[in-house]
Amino acid sequence: GAAAAGSGRVAAEGRLVAYPGAEVVVGSDVAGTLIRLTVQEKQTVRRGQLVAELRADDLRAQLAAAQAKAAEAAADVRFAAKDAERSRYLAAQNAGTQREAERTASGRDSAAARLETARAEVRRLAAVLAKTRIVAPIDGTVMDRAAQPGEHVEAGAPLLTIADLRRTRIEAEVDEFDAGHVRLGAPVRVAVEGYDGRSWRAHVEEVPDSVVARKLRPQDPGRPADTRVLLVKIALDEPSPIKLGQRVEVAITPPPPRRPIG
Repeated sequence: GAAAAGSGRVAAEGRLVAYPGAEVVVGSDVAGTLIRLTVQEKQTVRRGQLVAELRADDLRAQLAAAQAKAAEAAADVRFAAKDAERSRYLAAQNAGTQREAERTASGRDSAAARLETARAEVRRLAAVLAKTRIVAPIDGTVMDRAAQPGEHVEAGAPLLTIADLRRTRIEAEVDEFDAGHVRLGAPVRVAVEGYDGRSWRAHVEEVPDSVVARKLRPQDPGRPADTRVLLVKIALDEPSPIKLGQRVEVAITPPPPRRPIG
């Protein structure tokens, strides 16, 4: 772990990432043929906006048939209920048998059960049909399109990646032996390749409790590649041109040395 030359700062490399929940991969919950992908890369979308649609002709036909069956079942229930009420009345007047009243009551209950089954099938098909229209789960920008119209996609297959670019921060890989020099709220300067001499103000927002394996290969050949690192989260304090996923260099100001007691 190297301090930034001559400054006493902790130097590390990192990337601009989205906050948890601010970058989502949008997929399909059902398999089918993609007939529409309504957005392009770099396009902004609003939560709830239709972004993709699967072919659903067969599903619509099945739903219409199920709705017709449910309507028939509802008519059967109305008829069976009147029949049962009439038989119950006649039995009470000794103009009909108790057995006939019980038979028509059983018929009414069976018709009601068939109606509930038919309605459940309507609800099931309607839910599947709804899944063929895929909407954006968050406000954001389309970062990647992983499919094209006309393709057959499997359930769970990724279609788009959407990120809220207003909710980004830097994830810096601080060498584990520099971990003791990083404190919450510490000032940070962020530099990006291609913007020579420029840097942006930031601060340490989150310091994790454990170290992990390094993901980024150090650009500095003098920095070891096989050490474990602390994934320090850094919030930018001012607007910057840094793109999501772009590699950055950070210089973290360490805490002041403790004064000796007494």
